[in-house]
Amino acid sequence: MIMDADIVVIGASPAGLMAARNAALKGTNVILIDRKKTIGNPTHPANTFFKGMFDKTGETVDQSYVIKNLKGAHIIAPSGGEVVVESPAYFLDRRKFDEYYAQQVLKAGVDIRTGVESLNVIRNEGIFSISTNEGMLKSKIVIISDGINSRIAGLLGMKPIKYPRDIAWSMEAEVEAPGLGEPDMFEYYVGNHAPGWKSTYSPCGGDRATLGVYVRRHGTDVSSFFDTWVERFKKIKGLEELSFIKKSVGGDPIAAIPGDIVGEGVMVTGGSAAQSGIGYGMHAGQMCGDVAADAIAKNDVSARFLSEYRKRWNQEYRNEYYLGRIALETLRKMTDKEIDAMMQVFEGEDLSFIQGTPLNKAIHAAMFMLRKKPSSLLAYRAALRRK
Repeated sequence: MIMDADIVVIGASPAGLMAARNAALKGTNVILIDRKKTIGNPTHPANTFFKGMFDKTGETVDQSYVIKNLKGAHIIAPSGGEVVVESPAYFLDRRKFDEYYAQQVLKAGVDIRTGVESLNVIRNEGIFSISTNEGMLKSKIVIISDGINSRIAGLLGMKPIKYPRDIAWSMEAEVEAPGLGEPDMFEYYVGNHAPGWKSTYSPCGGDRATLGVYVRRHGTDVSSFFDTWVERFKKIKGLEELSFIKKSVGGDPIAAIPGDIVGEGVMVTGGSAAQSGIGYGMHAGQMCGDVAADAIAKNDVSARFLSEYRKRWNQEYRNEYYLGRIALETLRKMTDKEIDAMMQVFEGEDLSFIQGTPLNKAIHAAMFMLRKKPSSLLAYRAALRRK
């Protein structure tokens, strides 16, 4: 049977772009399809990352797509107390970022087809038939990167997100007020005003910034939480009015954990696989593309062979993601008073000692709390609550 490509990648997310690029660089024939008519337009709401996370990709941050360089973040408790985390970070022009990596994908020899929407995927006798609005495509491997709650993964009977109800649904707006974009630190506010995760203030230079909320276990419509956050933010900053430029909605699978991400001839990556964050998603896409290319070279596209992708991801990220889920589930169940008590332990402290693997970081933080204020550890009783 004549193949259109060895591999078809569905979705030009950062993970999808990396999967396509890495697979092509190893000599496979790759087609990447995306339903947008132009890569990066309309823009995706995810537009920030920390250098430490992006470094996992082995890529170099290119200033051509950076709107503003930041120094880190203030994590702010309900009472207003702050923990300062110093780490280089970036506010992106997301359209330019996507275009930058799309050019790399093209240079690697990938056939990018925009305005092409996948309608159905069927596997028969080891070959995938992908029906699209532009006709049929045939390939040996399909890589799915079409966003959270992936429709294509569902059609193949896969459940790539283990805890889908723990996706943090979001609303974000670009806003304008005099000097609003000038600070050089993100601000993340935790507490019961944004259950299960956070509200955000991200300065992007001049008079502009973005405000957002990320809420878990309260449905997909978080507009009421967003409206409350905007009014609270105005009071915190002493602003009478904010001008709204645009709003966007989405979801972050930060606590949702990858589930069924490998099958016979199929792999799922990025947000579709609960691999949260631009940098981490890109690294997962790189692993995915490398393993897919190896499978083509070995003429073995079985789930057994492709499970090397899951193995590599587990070695790199499994502990970090599960510890992160435990932390966010604990946060979701804590009262504002408990959050305040916990964060007071770290206020004004140099946190550079918290280093190493995710597990080591958790141990270092717990030992510090035990030495400074043992009673603060009682806040973690919230993890045992049924809620």
